[in-house]
Amino acid sequence: MSLHAQVDHPVVLATSLEQGVRWCEDTLGLTPGPGGQHALMGTHNRLFKIASERYPQAYFEIIAIDPQAPAPARRRWFDMDDAAVQQQLADDGPQLLHFVARVSSIDHALAAWQQMAIERGAAVQAARQTPGGLLQWQISVRDDGARLFDGCLPTLIEWGGIHPTLSMPEVGIELLELQMIHPQAKVLSQAFQTIGLHGVAVNSGPAQLRARLATPRGVLELGSPVR
Repeated sequence: MSLHAQVDHPVVLATSLEQGVRWCEDTLGLTPGPGGQHALMGTHNRLFKIASERYPQAYFEIIAIDPQAPAPARRRWFDMDDAAVQQQLADDGPQLLHFVARVSSIDHALAAWQQMAIERGAAVQAARQTPGGLLQWQISVRDDGARLFDGCLPTLIEWGGIHPTLSMPEVGIELLELQMIHPQAKVLSQAFQTIGLHGVAVNSGPAQLRARLATPRGVLELGSPVR
């Protein structure tokens, strides 16, 4: 089966959603649009559209642990329960630490990675209500919540009938480039090719995620801390 994948959304983690919103306003000059709550993970988010010709239907996610939600029975996605990640966010503020890739068949994509001895996790059903209707998706989540490859290996998502960008307004920001830098660049590049993921540059070096965005303030580059 021929596999195809696209960048769905970069992920910025924050200690609190309020902090994430302030970071977005200070950094990008934009108050992010509404998001929602994820009952399965005890998290909540804010979103805005960054679709471009190179990255159709891409959007930007700012996510944090929801203090009003019960703690989940499992570890949260994106390493959000990891003590080192939490300390990093507390010390340095919101950061680009991961991204999510959209696939047409999450089961086939996960199986292809398993053939490479990459255990991305099981496909978990998730959903949340929006003004435009019920969003439903399957997303890969490991039992330990790990991102893998220092966040450079994407979490995989398969959307149901509705993609969230269908109800997002244009905000004048576009994703121009997404780049992964990692000591295991060859393995990472092979993993991307295996699921048909294009448009993400992979280079060798200390682990870092970088995103270039066209904004009303000009072209801005976001980067995770070098590890």
